Amino acid sequence: MLEKFTNFIEQKMAGPMNKLANQRHLRAIRDGIIATLPLIIIGSFFLIVAFPPLPASWGISQFLTENAATILLPYRMTMYIMSLYATFGIGASLAKSYGLDVISGGILATIAFLLTFIPVNIPPEAAEAAGTAGFVLPMANLGGGGMFVGIIVSILAIEIYRLTDKSKFKITMPEQVPPAVARSFESLTPTLIVILGISTITYFLGFDWHSAIAKVVGPLVHAADTLPSVLLLIFLITFFWSFGIHGVSIIGSIARPLWLQLLEGNTSALAAGEALPSIGAEPFYQWFIWIGGSGCTIGLAILLAFTAKSKYGSKLGKAVLTPSIFNINEPVIFGVPIVLNPILMVPFVLTPMICATIAWFVTKAGLVNAVTVTAPWTLPGPIGAFLATGGDWRAAVLNVVLIIVSIVCYYPFVKMYDNNELAKERGEVQA
Repeated sequence: MLEKFTNFIEQKMAGPMNKLANQRHLRAIRDGIIATLPLIIIGSFFLIVAFPPLPASWGISQFLTENAATILLPYRMTMYIMSLYATFGIGASLAKSYGLDVISGGILATIAFLLTFIPVNIPPEAAEAAGTAGFVLPMANLGGGGMFVGIIVSILAIEIYRLTDKSKFKITMPEQVPPAVARSFESLTPTLIVILGISTITYFLGFDWHSAIAKVVGPLVHAADTLPSVLLLIFLITFFWSFGIHGVSIIGSIARPLWLQLLEGNTSALAAGEALPSIGAEPFYQWFIWIGGSGCTIGLAILLAFTAKSKYGSKLGKAVLTPSIFNINEPVIFGVPIVLNPILMVPFVLTPMICATIAWFVTKAGLVNAVTVTAPWTLPGPIGAFLATGGDWRAAVLNVVLIIVSIVCYYPFVKMYDNNELAKERGEVQA
């Protein structure tokens, strides 16, 4: 039965799933968002500095709190407006996949995104009080709230760029003209179409892109921040991994815009001194579910390193333990292997679901802060959890508890696996 099911997955699903993971538009979205990670990681750390996990009576805490508005400015210019940077990355990546000019594609996507905004005219008295004047952009939609609008108009702009290039509906310069100048003239036509088209929709037809898209994706964002949704995503990612398909590449490409909106909602609430609204942002997965990597395999690596009696299991455990501490578990997935292994596939799927359920209710009860910081994913679990929750030491304790849970969940299956390896080494069964 398992062999038939495995053959079905390999023959009927592996190809389409890998094809989906490499679909050019999804890949462009993934590349564009991932390109913003340095800004998200560095920018979010300013939240820790502005709201330090230190006693309020300390002088340094008082100084940082008094200057929080200034300290938060780098955050507001990076993570707070991440959709602006992601839009450029999506446009550049999609243009590259079509063989178009990368820089022109990024710029075209960015202007398309900015043209979905309706600037607000500040009254003179308010402008004088704020020390500014004229029109201002609604900054909130430049962040996670505008991510889906950015994705849509980026794809639209580059598809227009592609059609004008394919149909030769463009200004072509002689070969003697420098390439940079030639590319600028070639992008004139799609730029004109994009600016006129989106300007007409936004300013003359009065279409509010952000409100309309928010109504459509709002239920999806809300659903993503529920325990059933978290468990479903975990199941899909680990299920695909169990058959050698990169689950994170497939599911993450679709879910990451939702995760970013949840994270941005938390960071905005923290900066405004409000309660954190969401639990299921991406750092929640990283530090309370994917400890040691997909499948929460830190427990598996520890058990192999310290309890395995078979030579292969013991040597493999010692080899994969260090990478697992830093959340790199491809050596575990393909070295043990977990892929197509009927013994270890079960805890690989169930362990992270158990950890997620525990972490969800602990966070929901307020025993641990919700995540607000995207800490580098290669940090050891307790350190990453501490930073991701804004310096909450209880998160580090929870991470350690979940590592113990992982060990307990994997233990009986590792014993079966190790006994099988021992039998092979003794020649009792055919390898």
